[in-house]
Order: sequence, then C-alpha cells, then structure tokens
Amino acid sequence: MSILERFGIEGQVAVVTGAGRGLGAATAVALAEAGADVVISSRTAEQLEAVARRIEGAGRRAVVVPADLSDLDAVAGLARTAYDELGRLDTVVNNVGGTFPRAFLDTSPRFLTEAFSFNVATAHALTRAAVPLMLKSPDGQQSVVTISSMMGRTADRGFVAYGTAKAALAHWTRLAAQDLAPRIRVNGIHVGSIMTSALEYVAGQPELMDQLEGKTPLGRVGEPEDIAAGVLYLASRAGQYVTGKLIEIDGGIQQPTLDLGLPDLEPESTRPSP
Repeated sequence: MSILERFGIEGQVAVVTGAGRGLGAATAVALAEAGADVVISSRTAEQLEAVARRIEGAGRRAVVVPADLSDLDAVAGLARTAYDELGRLDTVVNNVGGTFPRAFLDTSPRFLTEAFSFNVATAHALTRAAVPLMLKSPDGQQSVVTISSMMGRTADRGFVAYGTAKAALAHWTRLAAQDLAPRIRVNGIHVGSIMTSALEYVAGQPELMDQLEGKTPLGRVGEPEDIAAGVLYLASRAGQYVTGKLIEIDGGIQQPTLDLGLPDLEPESTRPSP
C-alpha cells in the first residue's frame, strides 16, 4: 500500500455531526472525497442538502438527518441510521458543540451544565450507540474523532463554560481510547481560530482580525479544510497507530488570540440569580 493509499477510506461509512456548515461540512465532504458514504446531521435541512450535493458530487452516498443534536436520543440514533441505511459504520466524528463566551458571574450552573452536555454528553451518547455497530466490521479500521478547542488547553476570561467543556471532551477522548482499544481508535483535535460562521463578527472588524492573526504564529486564520485534513488522517490507515491523542491544529498558538475585554471584578459586583 502506497502512502497516499493509506489516506483512502473507500467503502467505509461515517457519521458527522454539526455537518451543515463550517468544520462539519468540510469534514463530511473530505471523507466522501476519500471514499466514504456519510450520514450528516445538524438542525437546518437546507444546509445539509447543500452538503449532500457536494458528497454526491464526489461519487458517494449521503444520508441527511435534520435533528436537534442537543437531544441525546436524537444524536445517538444517528449510529443506527448509518448502519440501517448504509450497511456498516466505521467512523464517528463528534463535531457538534460550542457555546458563547460569558463573564464568570453571568455563567449560571445551568449554563455550565448545558455547555457540558452539548459538548461532551452528545459525543458520549453517539459513540456509545455506535460502538456495538462498529464492532461488526471485520477490518479493524474503526475510528472516533472528537473536535475540541485550543480553549480546552489554554485559559482566558469569558470561557469558563466553553473551555471547561472542551477540556472535558479532550480528556473523555483519552479515557474512551483506553476503553475501546484495540478495536476502535479514539482521537481528537484541538482546533484553533478557523474561518467559520463563529468568526463572522471578528472578520468584519479589521482591528480584531489584526489582533487574532498577530497572536497566531503562522499569521493567519485557518480554513475548515485544515481541520478536515486532520480528521481524515485520524480516521484512515494513515493514523492507524494513533489513539488517545489530541492533535493541535491551531497555527501554532500557545495563548488565547482574542481579548474579549472583560474587566476586573469590582467590590460592587453582584451575583445574578442562578
């Protein structure tokens, strides 16, 4: 097998959550271009249909599942959909997640719990449902990839919910890799600043973009395909000796790149209702 052939996943089946746009869409298309049929899910059907056309343009099958992926039963059901519709399940990409920055005293316990559920419990629900089906495949090339964030390994104001959830997802990845070895590999990606809809506000303000790019050693914002290429590596035979690892695809950053401008607390700061 040549080195390029190691990146092929011809005939495999993948599930990608949060696949209507951004990282999820780019990942779903990349997996299709490498040979996989793909189940794609997010909230917006129109976005999914556009991604499905790109998958089909690559000569692969797409199964579109519009769903509220904060619903743990709905996200878990994607595994059975893949197996029933496409005949097998090889790769799970836990991409859905995220939450808005929020000042510490504005971060209620409920907000923190919801961030944890949306970023971690969703990944666990889908992977737990997928594992028995993945074990039915005889070739031993099954893989789970989680999408974490550089805020799961660095610290800055305003990210106590998001950063905690992404750090938990990263460690879930390491722990799940131990539980599922040697049959199923589990890895993740610490994502840096990528030009998706999450950065639209920043992109429209040159001074913020200058700050973000200036704090990134490679001097630019990443593209969704940068992350998709990392997912393909981890899902394919090219990454067959990698498990329990978090790859940093972030332009080389070692510190947060965007100051939200949250002030120091003052004595008159009041604690909001829970």
